[in-house]
Amino acid sequence: MPDISQHGHSTNLIGLATACMASHAFNENPRPLHIAGTRESASGLFEQLLRQATLDDCGRIFQDYMCVVFGFETEQRLRDDHSGRRRYRNSYLRLIQDWGLDSNNAQGAVFKGWVESRFGLFPTYHKQRISSFVSKDWIMYIEEKMNSRYHNNCIYMQLDLLYEYCQWVIEHFQFPAATHKTLYRGVNSLEDHWLVRDEDKQHKIVRFNSIVSFTDRRSIASEFGSYILEVEVPMVKLVFFSELLPHHALRGEAEYLVIGGDYRVKVER
Repeated sequence: MPDISQHGHSTNLIGLATACMASHAFNENPRPLHIAGTRESASGLFEQLLRQATLDDCGRIFQDYMCVVFGFETEQRLRDDHSGRRRYRNSYLRLIQDWGLDSNNAQGAVFKGWVESRFGLFPTYHKQRISSFVSKDWIMYIEEKMNSRYHNNCIYMQLDLLYEYCQWVIEHFQFPAATHKTLYRGVNSLEDHWLVRDEDKQHKIVRFNSIVSFTDRRSIASEFGSYILEVEVPMVKLVFFSELLPHHALRGEAEYLVIGGDYRVKVER
């Protein structure tokens, strides 16, 4: 069977070969990435964003748009006629919140499934390292990412819009950086990541999971492991960062959600 360490599918929705997009060469010399048809399908939103002067105003417009289009407030008030229980309607904000609590839960599998669908990248870790397409870990990931509980409100479309909004903000505000952002990740062991190549004792090329959390604060990264990985992340690989929206659950750790692949990292202790 094919090795799961290979990058991913031969098809995706970004118009660029998955192996190219996932390579460290691309990460060091990035090009714009877009999910096909997303901005076109929400042209009114992006036209409205162009009229806003500040990032906070844009964030409110985006969150109001998502609330109206996907009916978050309406659905929160709806109850099942037989049981009286509230209907569960998944949202990008709930997914971000649950990712912050545990990236290996079922919601984390949905996030990884979205990356696989749109960017073509296979996950390399879910609950534990995935090494084969016939392993129980791969099957568990497939079952969790397809759970209908988390796909009842066009969740992939919501994440498409979140990614494109993130990229729009970077393009128009040149924030939080121009082409790359120095980010940090604390780990207790490098064994959770595929080691592609040792360059020297301190510098390595590492294959990260399909979507992975970083922080821009070294002090926070040090709380999560004895090793600190320093990475220059291209802005086109950002899905989410703390200042992107006025209301969300990940502000405390200055967290960044990043599309994975092969990165050149500097390892410090």
